[in-house]
Amino acid sequence: MNTAAGSDLRRRLDQGLAGLGFAPDDRLCRALLAYIELLAKWNKTYSLTAVRDPTRMVTHHVLDSMAILPYLNGSQLLDVGTGAGLPGVVLALVRRNSHWVLLDSNAKKIRFVTQAVMELKLGNVEVVRARVEDYRPRQRFSSVIARAFGPVSELYERTRHLYALGGCLLAMKGGALADELAELRRSGVACEVYRLQVPGLSAQRNLVIVRSD
Repeated sequence: MNTAAGSDLRRRLDQGLAGLGFAPDDRLCRALLAYIELLAKWNKTYSLTAVRDPTRMVTHHVLDSMAILPYLNGSQLLDVGTGAGLPGVVLALVRRNSHWVLLDSNAKKIRFVTQAVMELKLGNVEVVRARVEDYRPRQRFSSVIARAFGPVSELYERTRHLYALGGCLLAMKGGALADELAELRRSGVACEVYRLQVPGLSAQRNLVIVRSD
């Protein structure tokens, strides 16, 4: 990444983090930019994400992921269907005192996430290749997080065996939620819905939280 492009990304990232209420943190910014650079490099060959412009990765991936930080519950955290490490890698860079498992069944994406965890020196992250319904961890999770995974009702059913006592599902969703929320109600599942404010992103973003029973 050339100097001018790197400076522009840093400026956009600084502005976005300030918009989310973060104090200036040079170490965090450098780590997040290193992740973006690595993702952009691998994306040219492996098509890990439809977002190819590093500038858009700042808003659509990094800031979007960080918007759910106030809602995280506990310190044992699972990112289901992590894909290119979103939101798990980004959140693990911020919450280094928490234990993260990044789960995906796609070998190509798991290779990238493993490389990213190694290069970013994320000692608080475990990368697992498995289908979520087949995954049987030694310890259950206080938060199970998923981004663009599918219907919330289906996601909750497929992850019910993964919640610790008092645990919850955090499903990151786009704007059209009425049908999914109606399906949850028909299943007898209560939820909370929060509108997420992502600096620089005009598209509506929501967080659906389901508490484990």
